[in-house]
Amino acid sequence: QVQLVESGGGLVQAGGSLRLSCAASGRTFSSNAMGWFRQAPGKEREFVAAINWSGGTAYYADSVKGRINISRDNAKNTVYLQMNSLKPEDTAVYYCAARRGIGWGNARHKGTYDYWGQGTQVTVSS
Repeated sequence: QVQLVESGGGLVQAGGSLRLSCAASGRTFSSNAMGWFRQAPGKEREFVAAINWSGGTAYYADSVKGRINISRDNAKNTVYLQMNSLKPEDTAVYYCAARRGIGWGNARHKGTYDYWGQGTQVTVSS
């Protein structure tokens, strides 16, 4: 059974940093794109960042570009999201996602991901 388990969320003041982790089990994702999405109350789940299988290519939402970095450790089957200069508008539940197949196209679209974690809450106070 495939599982994605996020950790590292919490409460932080504006301007602070958090590092989210997503540990995968049940299969290896070393050949697959992985991503992070977030959902604030009353809003659609939105794209945050995605990374290709090797970690050599990444996409970011314009709203987080320059403040957030996605990385992965294939040996640990884990993807990370380093978030700096956090703002109150970053408050949301953050979800890790992974694809079943190989390929990098449409990496910003949540519909192209097959596996999802349960989410971790990030709250940024002003």
